[in-house]
Amino acid sequence: MLSRGSREHGDLVRFRLGHRKFVLFAGPEAHDCYFRAPEDQLNAKAVYQFTVPIFGRGVAYDVPPELMAEQLGFLFPALREAAMQRFARIMFQETKQFADGLGEEGEIDLPHAMNELTVKIASHCLLGQEVRDQVDSGFAEAYHELQNGINTLGFFLPRLPTPAHRRRDRARRRVAELFRLIMTGRRDSGARPDDFMQMLMDARYKDGRALGDDEITGILLTVLFAGQHTSAVLSTWTGLELVRARAYLERAREEVRGIYGEAGTMSFASLKRQLTLEHAVRECERLHPPLILLIRKVLRPVRYSGHVVPAGTLAVVSPAVSHRLPSVFADPDRFAPDRFAPPASEDKQHHYALIGFGGGKHRCMGKSFAYQQLKAIWTVLLDRFDWRLDTAFPEPNYGSWVTGPKLPCRLHYRRRSDACVR
Repeated sequence: MLSRGSREHGDLVRFRLGHRKFVLFAGPEAHDCYFRAPEDQLNAKAVYQFTVPIFGRGVAYDVPPELMAEQLGFLFPALREAAMQRFARIMFQETKQFADGLGEEGEIDLPHAMNELTVKIASHCLLGQEVRDQVDSGFAEAYHELQNGINTLGFFLPRLPTPAHRRRDRARRRVAELFRLIMTGRRDSGARPDDFMQMLMDARYKDGRALGDDEITGILLTVLFAGQHTSAVLSTWTGLELVRARAYLERAREEVRGIYGEAGTMSFASLKRQLTLEHAVRECERLHPPLILLIRKVLRPVRYSGHVVPAGTLAVVSPAVSHRLPSVFADPDRFAPDRFAPPASEDKQHHYALIGFGGGKHRCMGKSFAYQQLKAIWTVLLDRFDWRLDTAFPEPNYGSWVTGPKLPCRLHYRRRSDACVR
């Protein structure tokens, strides 16, 4: 519907869902207006209240935008290059362990496998070794119940006592208790690991106040949700598209051989050199954005291209629509990663041409982490295995808030004998 509206009506498309009025901002110039609007004009907090039962009170969308920015700002140092160098080894170790457990030949449920793997990587890199050690004994299950708490009904009625919401609330209490025990243990022992949790434990607000345990738990869940689920979905689509595009898969594999036949060990520097694989990831971000709608509430009228979007409207951008505009991307329905390489560099035409990770003040701070993680995962999996999809290429599952493929989605694998990544 949104794609048809954009084709027929251009940059701004008005529509109604139930009693709510929406306006779609489609295309780079409209995105520029949308992402540059101040928070007191286009407001995210008013829309994302459904996340409060998951993230908790006093953090993220339950606080004023300036406080949310201060809370997330505590984490920026943990995503600098020195940390990313350490993360590269963790990403390799976790993916190698996953690959070693697959045996010589078989099938995997790709969405389930990528969700499991990215939970382990994210918990190890971002939350710390203690949380990673709990993944198989309760954390992953609780986190999965929290994920299920993000649904269409919950968007409108987040406190409705449905079975899914009751499980969500129980899981939130379990995660909070796990994090509390870890933080208490660190304080008692004097241990200070180099991870997000410790960074938040040491942080102070501008007024000198330390963060409470509930705030630390909420910020950690905010960061984990912002990156893990979307990364799992994007990793799934990347694998599916590479398996379908055999010639490009072989180019990515040759790139792996060329880099690791020489370097051997995966590192931050080696992953940065893998542009063939990165362009495949970016192309999957374009074709299969995990979040197909980004929403803000209009608090003050927005003027754009001779039109006025009135207060009270819900303003949306749709990566799923805008990433397939032929005025921006040539032959937009085709998987063509080389569109991101010179001389085409189609995403460089406008700074809001590719918006899979959002834009403006709400652009995802973990974009580089996500790219590195997906490249690490598929470097190992392409190096270790041959892959085959025995069913039709899956359609998107628009029934989920984060848009992965419809199930079943299984890949057959067979181990290769010439692995070179160590």
